Amino acid sequence: MSIRVSLLLIACLFLQAQLHAQKFVANYDESKIPEFTLPNPLVTEAGEAVTTAKQWQETRRPEIVDLFQKHVYGRSPAACKISHKVVSTKDDAVSGKAIRREVDVFFGDTTDAHSMRLLIYTPKTDKPVAAFLGLNFQGNHSIESDPAISLGDRWVRDRRNETVKDNRATEKARGVASSRWPVEKIIDRGYGLVTIYYGDIDPDFDDGFKNGIHGAMADQTKDIPAAEKWGSIAAWSYGLSRALDYLENDAKVDGDRVAVFGHSRLGKTSLWAGASDERFKMVISNNSGCGGAALSRRAIGETVGRINTSFPHWFNANFKQYNQNENACPVDQHELIALIAPRAVYVASATGDQWADPKGELLAEIHAEPVFRLLGTDGFGVDGVATSKVAPDQPIKGGTIGYHLRTGGHDVTDFDWQQYLDFADRHLQ
Repeated sequence: MSIRVSLLLIACLFLQAQLHAQKFVANYDESKIPEFTLPNPLVTEAGEAVTTAKQWQETRRPEIVDLFQKHVYGRSPAACKISHKVVSTKDDAVSGKAIRREVDVFFGDTTDAHSMRLLIYTPKTDKPVAAFLGLNFQGNHSIESDPAISLGDRWVRDRRNETVKDNRATEKARGVASSRWPVEKIIDRGYGLVTIYYGDIDPDFDDGFKNGIHGAMADQTKDIPAAEKWGSIAAWSYGLSRALDYLENDAKVDGDRVAVFGHSRLGKTSLWAGASDERFKMVISNNSGCGGAALSRRAIGETVGRINTSFPHWFNANFKQYNQNENACPVDQHELIALIAPRAVYVASATGDQWADPKGELLAEIHAEPVFRLLGTDGFGVDGVATSKVAPDQPIKGGTIGYHLRTGGHDVTDFDWQQYLDFADRHLQ
């Protein structure tokens, strides 16, 4: 590591310590947003205008991916070989409408490699189905209360209730997140659902990247500069891509028609997974906020400095340079959304979740739309979308870009899923 980089990291750590000592007060006043200039996704690093799909795909898109890897999420190892083992099968799940399976996927070609467990629901049909793939926060057993689903035995964040004891799930955790995963509704619409406990991939706490796949795959990342190594969001995204590797060879799921979904920090994850892995057919971000769909430069609600202080393991070390310095970052989140083009993307916000900056989430899609248009899509499907015209509970979902501002708080609701299913009908079926 160069002396210059070392001094920069020391300065970042010093600034981080100062931030810890100060109580963060979020700004929610639009008039106090600092002046900023957004980088243009359709201008190359050499200053050339991007006017063709070929220029985008061969030059500009790789540039933007590289910038996000270097400055935000970190560089992940190359795709590894995977192996799998079927753990359980239930042929009459979801009131007899579905087949439910538990499948262990290993990050390697041997069963002693690090693993994650997929919980897979598919309708009873002879044809492979389109599916939603998403990470969950509390374990696969939290999706429904059926005691036949294996109770996770890995680290779980303490929720100060009886669902967790000593950072391990208890029997009382079964079904606690079922309101966020309307399995029967998804099955009735003809889709599959695949979910994975995100802690299987990488436990969500800062231990210097020793546990999870960070530790298991340390040899594969040893040649990546320290400040550019993958954070936890990149690790969770990597896990989603390896799950897709498995689903591409699953007879019950059509691997070419998989939508990646995530809420909150896992919405940030679904966006990076969809941006960096073009195999995902559709990408859904639910209340993802800072580091997800919201423009970082607005510095409203949760900011880059705040998120890097509270969750220093989510992003790479370089991202800490932009604490209270968002305008210096060479990318912003509209470019993350642009990387998904021409595939379908849906961003959802909530009126009671100003921490995630709903206006900034919609603005990111608005500023990404020129890339979608360049690549021959209909963008929003309507002309002149503006933040002042988007009313709560009035979705925009007629085009390749979808958006809604839901009444309520930071959560996943039946209203959200209704929009995602309708959007999927247009783009996955």
